[in-house]
Amino acid sequence: LQITGLIFGGVGMVGTLAATAMPQWRVSAYVDGNIVVFETIWEGLWMDCISQLGLRLQCKFYDSVLALPPPLEAFRALMCLAMGLAIAAFLMAIAGVKYTRHSTQGTPAISSFILAAGVAFLLTGTLVLIPVSWTGGSIVRDFYDPQVPAPLKRELGAALFVGWGSSALLLAAGTMYCHLWCR
Repeated sequence: LQITGLIFGGVGMVGTLAATAMPQWRVSAYVDGNIVVFETIWEGLWMDCISQLGLRLQCKFYDSVLALPPPLEAFRALMCLAMGLAIAAFLMAIAGVKYTRHSTQGTPAISSFILAAGVAFLLTGTLVLIPVSWTGGSIVRDFYDPQVPAPLKRELGAALFVGWGSSALLLAAGTMYCHLWCR
């Protein structure tokens, strides 16, 4: 169970790093009269990208942090905090696996690092889930809003799916480690 939790936590940590860096949080949608199909627009936490026919990719970092909408600033902060906490939780899990003593009689002496890693993984999974789900909800809401013009409608990007998957793995790893401590 410790090794499975370590693998889930490691993959969840890598997924959190990838979701934070990926520019595909919001992807342009082709609906109604929007017939510009040779251009795909990606919007991420750090940059916007335009892909033309899948051959040419142009990305531009946001010019000013002060010009960003407040939700995007909050999502950046949450994802950066989640990245740092995921790395710390993974290192605590490694230490917990290493310092757990197995005896021939009775139950093993579980290291307190296991509990700390479990709580940190649970917190990290929650921190990743908030901005990813909030962004997904706003994309769906805007997609079905008749007030939003068709060229401004977006679809769910790959980074959201990576974020949801990594959040699930982090929550599973945290649950495993907390269960080990409580046994």
